[in-house]
Amino acid sequence: MSSAHIKVPDIVPMVRYSADGTTSVFPYPFPVFASEDLCVYFDGAQQFSGFTVSGAGDTSGGTVTFENAPVDGTVILLERRMKLERLTDFLEGGDFSAQALNNELDFLVAAIQQVDRDQISALKYAEDEAAAAAALPPKMLRANKVLGFDGNGDPIAVTTEGTMAQPNFTATGTGAIIRTTNDKMSDVVSVKDFGAVGDGIADDTLAIQQALTARQHVFLPEGTYKVTSTLTVGASQSLYGCGHSAVIAASSNGFNVIEVPAGYASLSGFKITGGNVAVKLYGRDAACVQNVLSDLHIVTPVSGIVLDGYNDTDYPCYWNNIVRVLIEGPSQHGVHMLKSGAGDTPNANRFYAVRVFSKGVSTSGSGFYIEDGKLNNSFMDCEANVAATADSCFRIGGNSDKTLLVNLYTEAPAGSLVPNVLLDSRSVETSIFNLTSMSDGAAILDQSGGNYDAYNAGSPDKNTLRKTTITDLKVTLNRYDTEYIDTAGTTSLDLSHSVHIVDATNGSITIELPLASAAAGVEMLVKRKDSTDHLVTIDEAGGGDGPDGAPFQLGGEGDYATMLSNGAAWFVTSSNRIKSNTKYIDGTGIIDIDMSVNTYILSSFNGAMTARLPPADADEAVGRTVTLKKTDVSANAVTVTEQGGNGPDQSNQTLSSQYDAITVVSDGGQWYIVSKY
Repeated sequence: MSSAHIKVPDIVPMVRYSADGTTSVFPYPFPVFASEDLCVYFDGAQQFSGFTVSGAGDTSGGTVTFENAPVDGTVILLERRMKLERLTDFLEGGDFSAQALNNELDFLVAAIQQVDRDQISALKYAEDEAAAAAALPPKMLRANKVLGFDGNGDPIAVTTEGTMAQPNFTATGTGAIIRTTNDKMSDVVSVKDFGAVGDGIADDTLAIQQALTARQHVFLPEGTYKVTSTLTVGASQSLYGCGHSAVIAASSNGFNVIEVPAGYASLSGFKITGGNVAVKLYGRDAACVQNVLSDLHIVTPVSGIVLDGYNDTDYPCYWNNIVRVLIEGPSQHGVHMLKSGAGDTPNANRFYAVRVFSKGVSTSGSGFYIEDGKLNNSFMDCEANVAATADSCFRIGGNSDKTLLVNLYTEAPAGSLVPNVLLDSRSVETSIFNLTSMSDGAAILDQSGGNYDAYNAGSPDKNTLRKTTITDLKVTLNRYDTEYIDTAGTTSLDLSHSVHIVDATNGSITIELPLASAAAGVEMLVKRKDSTDHLVTIDEAGGGDGPDGAPFQLGGEGDYATMLSNGAAWFVTSSNRIKSNTKYIDGTGIIDIDMSVNTYILSSFNGAMTARLPPADADEAVGRTVTLKKTDVSANAVTVTEQGGNGPDQSNQTLSSQYDAITVVSDGGQWYIVSKY
């Protein structure tokens, strides 16, 4: 709109022309506020593409330029038709703009002209006649009758019997009522009622669009209907055919065949051939929601079905249902979900039994490409069988979140290495269940960094799960993805691996565990494999205390430690480097060795002591080594015996002097002395 406001003249905002087959530029002599306010009709059917509007914002009007001159004899109607809505909001106490007020008044005048234009064609009483009743008789009284007038000139329902009677129709069954044949025939409106030929030669574009302009539900009979520009199926409309023999054939791939720019529309039971996009769903006129595409056969388009978030978040592309559709021979994508403007991504759309089959056509894109899409777009029992030229069978783009694939079949020619499922970087929370991957490419080519779940879907790993809570798990085989570390210096561990093999051949290594607070419930194993003198130290990142509150060192080949975080600290749960627990006993008489620790420090200062080992075949003794040492200076001896047995090496052993010690081991049959000094 120009800086100067429109001065709306006293003019009817409509002009008609009769096309001559050569003229492509037609003026309109009234102002429009924006190009979208100018509606273009051919023989009463609104057109949405194939032309440009200039002069928006000019008081004198502008021109409409068509890409191709309209057919000779076509009646062209140019009309200003605006949404009657409030455009401005004057703030109390704020600056009062004359331009804003002028614009608002201009809009009001234009709105009044639009209403006045709508009333021109209405029936009305003569100016010099007193108005009488204008209401029609009730629906039940006027059914199957014609409109007439009584003695006062008021409208009444008049029977056609004896004069204009038509054959009647009565359905079979209790409760059926009598209807005229004309009434019955009007239940179904065909594109042929508006002049469509269906021979594949005549241009049926205008006839089909006129039918869709006139009625909400339009039937497509058997035939091939050539179209040369886009057909628009509006809000709550349905276009349904008689099956595979009803064909809409695009004259070229230079335009979209059918566009659904609003919601609650239905396309079903016909075939579409050619076109740039066979069917495009997007929120141009209203929210593009709850549309249904079912039982369609789409052949050789550039792209089969496109769902576009477009440019208005108030008109999203949500909750659409695509069911039992075959897309054959697309040259780019079979199904493409994207956001071409500033709108929202296409979300929560449902695809069931949708099949994309290249069938020898060179495909440059993917069978399915979810370039943009969030919040549970789901694909169930779908199939992508693509050419060797495709970039993937099924592709999840970097602006996709929570995409669900169930019972997906993917295939490409042998040896082509086309990925079955390609997960782009930044794609989030894709879930894949029961993938049948028949392409020789990767079953799941993951560039998302593992941001997906798979069940019976990957190769060679059929299942890939992320953070999971399990209340009861029976495991027959555990496998660990192991990290190998051989770089001297400090290596900080992340949460991607549980097992870490460390080689300090090149120099001492410090392994930093993640902060315990960031790894609650995580268990990590660190094991050393080299035999050098270099030290391996396990510590905690970020200034944490380390396992068991201190740095933990692995000095020899085969040393290891397993550590567990409780969210507050790391604890060593097993290691061959754990400090041995020791028990100190000061007493006399018989002392039973309970095998709870590895070393017993014994004092017999107050009297002779008998340290009695458990039977060699006791559960707590088999395979265990234990050391007993006398520590006091007295002459009271410590005698080592065995309950119900003969003792180490088949006899009692005496520790007579301070610091005498004995180490024994059980093989389950008897106790043996390992060392004694």
